[in-house]
Amino acid sequence: MSMHRVSSIETFTTVPTASRSRRTSDASTRARKLSFNPLPQRWDPPTTIDKLAAVGAFKVPRWKRLFQVAVGVVSCFCAAGIVFGYAAIKPVLKAEGAYRRTCTAQNESPDAVDTCVDLHLNLMFTVAAVATNVAALPVGAILDHFGPRVCGLLGSFFLAAGALLMAFESRLEFDALLLGYFCLALGGPFTYISSFQLSNAIPRHSGFILALLTGAFDASSALFLIYRIIYQKTEGAFNHRRFFLAYLLVPAAIALFQVTLMPSQSYKTVGELVEEIEEPLHAVAEPGPYDQVDEETALLREEERQHRADVIEGIQNVLGSSKADKQTEREEHINEISGVWGVMHGYSAWEQIRSPWFILICLFTIIQMTRINYFVATIRSQYEYLFGSHEEAVALNNFFDVALPLGGILAVPFIGTVLDRTSTVTVLVVLVTMATIIGVLGVIPHSTVAAYTHVILFVLYRPFYYTAVSDYSAKVFGFETFGTVYGTIIALSGVLNFTQEGLDWLFERRFDGNPIPVNVFLLLISLAVGLALVGFVWAKARTIRRGVLEREARASGALGQQEAVVDF
Repeated sequence: MSMHRVSSIETFTTVPTASRSRRTSDASTRARKLSFNPLPQRWDPPTTIDKLAAVGAFKVPRWKRLFQVAVGVVSCFCAAGIVFGYAAIKPVLKAEGAYRRTCTAQNESPDAVDTCVDLHLNLMFTVAAVATNVAALPVGAILDHFGPRVCGLLGSFFLAAGALLMAFESRLEFDALLLGYFCLALGGPFTYISSFQLSNAIPRHSGFILALLTGAFDASSALFLIYRIIYQKTEGAFNHRRFFLAYLLVPAAIALFQVTLMPSQSYKTVGELVEEIEEPLHAVAEPGPYDQVDEETALLREEERQHRADVIEGIQNVLGSSKADKQTEREEHINEISGVWGVMHGYSAWEQIRSPWFILICLFTIIQMTRINYFVATIRSQYEYLFGSHEEAVALNNFFDVALPLGGILAVPFIGTVLDRTSTVTVLVVLVTMATIIGVLGVIPHSTVAAYTHVILFVLYRPFYYTAVSDYSAKVFGFETFGTVYGTIIALSGVLNFTQEGLDWLFERRFDGNPIPVNVFLLLISLAVGLALVGFVWAKARTIRRGVLEREARASGALGQQEAVVDF
């Protein structure tokens, strides 16, 4: 390797950064700035904790890394978020008598039985949605300590258990549908989160790989839609037992690839590789004029220098120095545009959680997640009332089943543009505005235009909302505590999603299938919390901007005085 190539890497590894952290070192700041993996720290943890060591991508052949990425994307499509295709599989389960025996024993009238079945199925989905969100914390810890292979194998186990329970639910004495759907929900995060580290497999295209994984997660809800179409084409011959037994091929394939092809260790970010280069330089300093260097020390120093050279060459091969410089400049530009970047960096997780920055975004997330899952679970029932027609509601439900996975894919470029080119205040304003418009459209009766516009905006809003919350958390709280803070937001939102059961009861029983009172309540509380969040962040952003301008003015004045002295 030529000296010029070594110098170019050394140049980009020491690019200065302007961190606002009060308690982090320059080395950790530089590593974070050079990490092109936009994942929380629970997926890219510090090297000081007891965890399975990560590996540099340059140590694995390129063809193998490409194959691993392809397998990760397909696995996410087949398993990551299939439970969110609930609206598609619910009619199939109802047609095959799910919960019919239980509800018939409890009720006499057909309408009461049908309502009872709906409530049981909605509870099944609610438990699965809660499990998906709450599981993020333990899955992240398992990934940190045992690596992606163990996570992938656990995911395949839960998927297989869920498929078996769903297939043989009629032969079991307990509520196998609820437990089976719960296991399918647990298998999703194990598969999805453990795949995120694959974005470091090819650092030049880490953003594209992450977009593919996210798109596969959103598209995975189409799996049940595909099955429902097959079910209808075969006139029920391909029943849900046969489908879930066939689905066992998915966890079997995931497990096979995990033990033969997929990495047992997470791939290192570029920031970690840079720290690996720097550590030997600090650990083995050049000897002074009176230092004695024995043969063992000299050999150790030479080995570490060779290791450093190998890592530098590896970074050069998989990334290139000019790419690193451009990425670093781009990240700094995005942080500057945000207006609130770094405002809570350096504080402890507990200090951050007690702050209004956390409380307001957490309340907003709880409300929005409840609204989203409530709508997914009840869209057909809501529009049977709003349209006054079962056939029109079924047609809208079918459109929604196609639009939900498609919207997640189509929204990717829109989401990236908004988050990278606008301030955090602007992002929140867009979120609150879209949420309000969606809420208004959801209470307009007998309007096909309003209904389909509602669905289109909803499927675009859903991925934008999830991504915006993680973006807000990263910019405001930082990656040092991201795993704890963001995980707490999602976990609390998931647990409090059980309030959806109360909304279902009000909708089905208290208001006799009229969705308008519940939707109006959700609209008003969402608007109130959203305005409070926007107002708070806007006021703080103005204060931060004013402080920056004042510091720049003082710096300019001091520089002018120095120039005047020199001229004199």
